[in-house]
Amino acid sequence: MKFPILIPAVSLGLIAMSLVGCHKGHGGKITFDTSPARRGDITQYVTATGTLNAVVSVDVGSQISGRIQALYADYNSLVKKDDLIAQIEPATYQATVDQARGNLESAKAALDLKRIVLERERSLYERKAAPKSDLDTADAEYRQAKATVDVNQALLDKANADLGYCRITAPVDGIVVTRKVDVGQTVAATMTTPVLFNIAQDIRKMRIITNVSEADIGLVKAGQKAEFNVDAFPSESFAGLVSQVRLSGTCSDNVVTYDTVVDVSNPEKKLFPNMTAQVSILVAERKGALVIPNAALRFTPPERVKFENAEAAKIKPGRSGKRLVYLPGSAPGTLKVAAVTVGITDGMQTEVVEGLGEGTQVVVGSSSATGKSPNRGGPPPQM
Repeated sequence: MKFPILIPAVSLGLIAMSLVGCHKGHGGKITFDTSPARRGDITQYVTATGTLNAVVSVDVGSQISGRIQALYADYNSLVKKDDLIAQIEPATYQATVDQARGNLESAKAALDLKRIVLERERSLYERKAAPKSDLDTADAEYRQAKATVDVNQALLDKANADLGYCRITAPVDGIVVTRKVDVGQTVAATMTTPVLFNIAQDIRKMRIITNVSEADIGLVKAGQKAEFNVDAFPSESFAGLVSQVRLSGTCSDNVVTYDTVVDVSNPEKKLFPNMTAQVSILVAERKGALVIPNAALRFTPPERVKFENAEAAKIKPGRSGKRLVYLPGSAPGTLKVAAVTVGITDGMQTEVVEGLGEGTQVVVGSSSATGKSPNRGGPPPQM
């Protein structure tokens, strides 16, 4: 008579245990990974890409057209100011000079003749032997002849200048970076001046023109230190100094960037013009700052976790620098919420200005009994 009553009781007990087991298996025990807020040095950099160039780089062109007769400089040639570096065939321009000189001499002879006529007409007029109209005509012809001399003198000066332009000279002391012509090549100076050489004045002093994004340009100032690398020396780092932040922006593919000039010392001449430089500009630095891992700012608690300070969990960080971090609660599986003011970041850790004490444990990740850790990694939320 007792068996019908005992069996249902045992069955209910087994069912209850099964439900509890299922609940534990589904949820699992939550544990939190933590890291302490600690003191340390932190630096923040703005990265950009740019091109190395000489501080002063001059394009040497030709103001006249003609065939290159000779070259006296080549790639990497060291030149001094006014050194002859190329010669354009001068025969045509020499002929123009000779023609202009002949025209000038002819005009001067005509002027002398008109002067004699003017003096004679003036003498006759004073003796009342000729009318005033003859004197006026002689005076006008003399002045016209004088103007013709001035015109021909200007044409001779221009012809001499063009002849002088056949000699291409270095405008500055420096080194030839580029040679764009060969002997026998004809250059045509029409609407634009053809470039024959590019001369870098002194590659011991160079500069990098970098493109800094509009999101970072507010952090960059003249006088900040910079470091950069080039592919030619992958294991070596070079130093520079920001000298200028240019106000004119450039928009490309909906991305706005600003040119930032970094001055570079190149005493060993290891760096060459047009090398691509990967630049890091030091925009902020803190010594002995209170820092926490960036993972603490990226952490998102599981939905079923309980908060000891429920009201704090409702805090919505704004754009005032406030961010939320989570602290382990006093009971297992619970959390506390703290709103902190953050400072600079180096990408791995972030400065905490206020809201935490040194040694405070902050949560950087979580895991359950199933071994999953769904709340690690990912980019930090934008505030």
